[in-house]
Amino acid sequence: MLRVLGIDPGLRTTGFGVIDVDGAALHYVASGTIRTDAVDAGQVPLRLKVIFDGVCEVVARYKPQCASVEIVFVNVNPQSTLLLGQARGAAITALVSHDVEVAEYTALQMKKAVVGHGQARKEQVQAMVSRLLALPGLPGKDAADALGLAVCHAHAARSFAAIERATQRVRRTSSQYKAGRSH
Repeated sequence: MLRVLGIDPGLRTTGFGVIDVDGAALHYVASGTIRTDAVDAGQVPLRLKVIFDGVCEVVARYKPQCASVEIVFVNVNPQSTLLLGQARGAAITALVSHDVEVAEYTALQMKKAVVGHGQARKEQVQAMVSRLLALPGLPGKDAADALGLAVCHAHAARSFAAIERATQRVRRTSSQYKAGRSH
């Protein structure tokens, strides 16, 4: 069994989602948000500390073997992009400080893995995550994105494992070439 933590970074709200992967079966463990509302918006270093401490607490409580974090793209507002990148950095630093392996996926990759197309709306991600994990209701948007990232990594991890198994087959150590063909 593999425990995967998904992280949807944000300076105000960072979503997290934890799932267990048992073969093709996915099992919900926990989800929620790390909120920095209590810290003044101008105190970015303190907000980053809240994110770092929050991710450390999630890792200590749920003990994931690996994590999946959303890759940040450039937004219309460069300042927002920089702040989001800092929040992402705080989350990744917390993960690697606890020796958690980190994978990174774009929102497009996550949406394709969960919903089936990269242009899915947040409500569609919420609904599919709820269905895939047999949740009694819809998770919040940030938690749903984080759970979606964990599901995305669970699918990718299975694919990577299959590729690894396939490449471990015995390979020819030599071959003869005749007229450009291998025999």
